[in-house]
Amino acid sequence: MIKKIFFQSIFFNFFFIKEVFGAESGGMPQLNPEFWVSQIFWLTLTFGILYIVLSKLILPKISANLELRKSRIQENIEAAEKQRESSDAKLKEYDNIILKSKLEAKNIFRYAREKIIKDINSKKETLDKQIDEEIKKAEQEIGVLKKDAPEKISKIAIETSAQLVKKLIGAEMNNSSISAIVNDLSKKNGDKYHGN
Repeated sequence: MIKKIFFQSIFFNFFFIKEVFGAESGGMPQLNPEFWVSQIFWLTLTFGILYIVLSKLILPKISANLELRKSRIQENIEAAEKQRESSDAKLKEYDNIILKSKLEAKNIFRYAREKIIKDINSKKETLDKQIDEEIKKAEQEIGVLKKDAPEKISKIAIETSAQLVKKLIGAEMNNSSISAIVNDLSKKNGDKYHGN
């Protein structure tokens, strides 16, 4: 492959040299001074037309497109900057809302806690009062029972003794004498307990 390319390049170089020597022998018109004026004229005319076409038609469109792109890029940058500022403002606003919400939640929680504590304390006080009242009632009932108990006990003792005596002797005994005996025994037992 490399040999093929090498031989092709040698062949083309030989062909090009042959053409150059053939042109010199026949004479090249562009190297003849007789044609220089016309060549300069047509060169100036061609480049002048090309300059006018470029400066009046093509370059203004290119510059207009560049200005349009520049203005669009500038507008996009300004819009992005406004969006960034708006986003920063929104973020600050959201942070403030979150902070206020946290403070409000803390205040609500503190208020609810204080209210619950007050309710518990008031209910506790009410319950303590009710318990005290119940204790007082129970103490009063116990006091009444203590006062009434000796009379009831002596009455029961008298009735029981009368029935026992009746069963043992077979005759009924006077309740007043049984009552005197029971009272005497209860006094002796009471003095014995009080002495202890």
